[in-house]
Amino acid sequence: MINLRYAFVLAFGSISSAKLRSTLTALGIIIGVAAVVANVSIGSSFNQYFTDELGSLGSNFIIIYSQDVNIFYDTELELIRNTPGIEGASAFNQQTAAVSYISATRQIDVQGVSEDARYISNLGVEKGSFLTDQDKYVAVIGKDVATEKFDKNISVKNYIDITIKRDDGTSITRKFRVKGILASEDNTFVTGGPDRDVTIYVPIATMNEMLNVTDYSGFSAKTGSAESVQDVSDEVDKRLARALGVPTRDLDNDDAKPYRIFNQAEIIEQLDSLTNAFTILITLIAVVALIVGSIGIMNIMLVTVTERTSEIGLLKSLGYTRPDIIVLFIMESIIVGVIGGILGTVLGLVGSYIVEVYLGITPVFPFYLISLGFFISVFVGLIAGVYPANKAANLNPVEALRHE
Repeated sequence: MINLRYAFVLAFGSISSAKLRSTLTALGIIIGVAAVVANVSIGSSFNQYFTDELGSLGSNFIIIYSQDVNIFYDTELELIRNTPGIEGASAFNQQTAAVSYISATRQIDVQGVSEDARYISNLGVEKGSFLTDQDKYVAVIGKDVATEKFDKNISVKNYIDITIKRDDGTSITRKFRVKGILASEDNTFVTGGPDRDVTIYVPIATMNEMLNVTDYSGFSAKTGSAESVQDVSDEVDKRLARALGVPTRDLDNDDAKPYRIFNQAEIIEQLDSLTNAFTILITLIAVVALIVGSIGIMNIMLVTVTERTSEIGLLKSLGYTRPDIIVLFIMESIIVGVIGGILGTVLGLVGSYIVEVYLGITPVFPFYLISLGFFISVFVGLIAGVYPANKAANLNPVEALRHE
């Protein structure tokens, strides 16, 4: 059996003697591997991005939205707070209100919340402090409200007027002292909730007083750990359904319940499904490129067999066996595949990095990407070289020596 090191030297010499042919052969592998590596990296980066976005929205959160009026009251709020595993809960009401500062008036989302909302939704305060349950006419405003919505920046301790329209058609205006300004966060598209940068937060009791209502439009809650989110969410769902008279048989039927409930784990699962489906789709396209590349290697190797028929006959006459010839040609094919894999992996990593930086997401390069690139290239080279190698090994040495 031929020495593998010697086989490598012979195969590499053959590749070096036909640089253009070898380059064109490797090109299909380079493109295919680069596409696979880039797509996996971009998919991983999006997964990490969505996970970070959800984390900045709050840790282990549960959101419940009412689908009707006069559904949620303090009784339901206490029910949620007393559910095992809940570390904090806040009711909320929201309305787009006319907000006036100096001589300008803007339409801005105003949300009534309790002090727990800061920890549930991870609301970072850049200046001042967050509201408390004892506050009345104070407001915490988003970064863009403070710096972009009005002609002059709003600072802590400044006053703004908020006008809210009630369901009966009347309006009420109250003056609020700005207690805090939130740190900027660009992430609310993930849950479809309010963009905190352009939202004003006021005490829930004050919000309900201005709206002249006693019910809430929903609740937000936080669990003790990420692992318990789904179980605690299911328990909250059961308790709310029972309290609101929803039959047990309809617990899994969202259309039968007067509210919607979702949690961080469910959103992550849905986002993972979407990004995985996208990654698989694009990767399948890349696999097609790899198949084309493998066919290219096979074709070139078949041409090589024809061109080197005399050489093969000479090798056989010198005592090289059929397995030796097979090893030589497969080794040559694998080397082409590995070179294409190395260049394709580097190209894929560089390309995905450029795309990820352009999109503003954190580049993620899983370690298995490099292994994946090498594995694919070696596998493709091996498979593409088997048939040509077998054909070369089956040549009759006498006829091969006579070939011109």
